Amino acid sequence: MRILILGCGWLAESFAMDMKHQGHEVWASTTQYEKYHRLKTDGIFSFIADFDQGHTLSNVLLPDRFDFVLNSIPASQKNSLSGLEVRFSNISRFLENIQWTKQLFLSSVGIYPDKDVVYHELESAGIEFSEKLYLAEQQMLALPNTYVYRLGGLFGKNRIFAKYFANRICTTGEQLANFVHLDDVVRLISLASVKDLRHAVYNIVAPMHPKKKDVILASARKYGLDLPLRFEPGDHFQKVVSGSLLQKEFDYQYIRPNPLEF
Repeated sequence: MRILILGCGWLAESFAMDMKHQGHEVWASTTQYEKYHRLKTDGIFSFIADFDQGHTLSNVLLPDRFDFVLNSIPASQKNSLSGLEVRFSNISRFLENIQWTKQLFLSSVGIYPDKDVVYHELESAGIEFSEKLYLAEQQMLALPNTYVYRLGGLFGKNRIFAKYFANRICTTGEQLANFVHLDDVVRLISLASVKDLRHAVYNIVAPMHPKKKDVILASARKYGLDLPLRFEPGDHFQKVVSGSLLQKEFDYQYIRPNPLEF
């Protein structure tokens, strides 16, 4: 299988190495020269591409056909809406000269508002989606054979939830965790590359939703990290993002279903 990865960040690099070890041909873009050289050393066909600077992309020579495209270019909240329009228009133009069997775009459950709601992908009426994430999803879904994974809060390897609250005040402890482990995301991306998908959009979230406070305490204990200075009341909406649609479709058992054990 020939795979193209756009935006070879932390998650995508794990997927790239997994696919390379399985014997697949992997091409991957990065904006960083250090990563470009590291990927090449690891046997990945890497290239530099900055989709905020579209004019630099014409020099990239790629095969014209891929079996699977993993599009991991983020729609970051720090970018302006107009900046994101440019970024994803450049991606669309870049892909005009490439054919693929399937493209998977990685989005985020941050697209859903913070309310006391259980969110399912097939129930979108009346939801005020994040404007930036929705823009990115719609621009990518306009491309052929494209699907979206909305990822929960992503942890694994050196990403440990308690690290972000050590010796700090935590005001989000009563919120529910909509998290997912790197191991499951890599596996579910791999399955998407070979299995049929029945819907355009899927939530990728571990099936258990403990309170964030309990996840912090459990991961601090597990990894020997400092606790927060204290927990204070804050926004304690009970937002739950369900990942059951793809779980049922693939008959998938999560490797790490419980964020308390991440």
